[in-house]
Amino acid sequence: MKITDFINKYDSQNQFQVLRNSCNQISDAWNNKIDLSGLKKNSFSSILFCGLGGSAISGDLLSDYLYGELTIPFNVVRGYNLPSYVNQNTLIIISSYSGNTEETISCFEQALTRKSQIVVITSGGKIEEIASSKKIPVIKIPGGFQPRYALGLGFYSLLKLMQELGFADENKNVTDTINLWKRRSDDFSGENNYALQIAEQLVGFIPVIYSAEYLSSAGYRFKCQLNENAKLHAFYHTLPEMNHNEIVGWESYKEKQFHTKVIYLLDKEYNPQIIKRFDTLKELLAGQAIEILTISSNEKNRKVRIMDLIFLADWISFYASVLRGFDPSEIDFINRMKQRLT
Repeated sequence: MKITDFINKYDSQNQFQVLRNSCNQISDAWNNKIDLSGLKKNSFSSILFCGLGGSAISGDLLSDYLYGELTIPFNVVRGYNLPSYVNQNTLIIISSYSGNTEETISCFEQALTRKSQIVVITSGGKIEEIASSKKIPVIKIPGGFQPRYALGLGFYSLLKLMQELGFADENKNVTDTINLWKRRSDDFSGENNYALQIAEQLVGFIPVIYSAEYLSSAGYRFKCQLNENAKLHAFYHTLPEMNHNEIVGWESYKEKQFHTKVIYLLDKEYNPQIIKRFDTLKELLAGQAIEILTISSNEKNRKVRIMDLIFLADWISFYASVLRGFDPSEIDFINRMKQRLT
């Protein structure tokens, strides 16, 4: 079968075309006018980003994207409760694509109680209703996507907010990324393309993804996309931390027990010691007959390289899904969990 046959058979909601048009999400988010009237700019002691799943990854990605540039603490909360330090000098960013994520609503209500400054990123739902009633700034993004397929909207809305607040100046990088994703959409949508080749190598294996530094969120995103799109267990860790714990687990590796492939997300600007650690780990894993797939980007700008790898991973997970005979849209267990909790 050709890959188009797999897509036609399993891609019920045409996520293939959603991926092809992802560059338009960036443009829409970046051109969206943001009204921050009422927000006390330049008065934040810290920023807290609240979200879950596909609505949370933008916060992780921002930390990596602005690696070494942010002048105040920026943290991500995935849960029901805010940390005790949150007060009126904390900027709370509430991110929920649907606007109905119960954990994020809980954080929103606590932020209101603590009189924090708040900005909301959503397509609607209960969160938009609360924000409107409290006259809280809302960055409204288009609905109709599954959250994990709306990263261009979520992340670039967040980045635009950070630029409006004076924490970033990203016009050129955004333009470069739009152009890159346009090219990659053509590159990754043809027969026998690079993303498809990687996906084919993962069929029948459990991926273990290793990245470092400012590619930490890219590695985690890759893992989650394989989980949701391909219905595939995948694991993820970062260097150097895994060199102090997980590395020992490979000593007892037996292929019949754990049929796996390791994926490296590498970058030329990693700390030299990090690169040395990846090389040494490769030697150790070779002794256990473990195959390593290495993925990197050749783009000149580090921030553009991050987004290049993010987009590649999204395409790989899509192809892994249809090649394994799964619908890249369906998330049955997540929906059943939500139903049990209502």
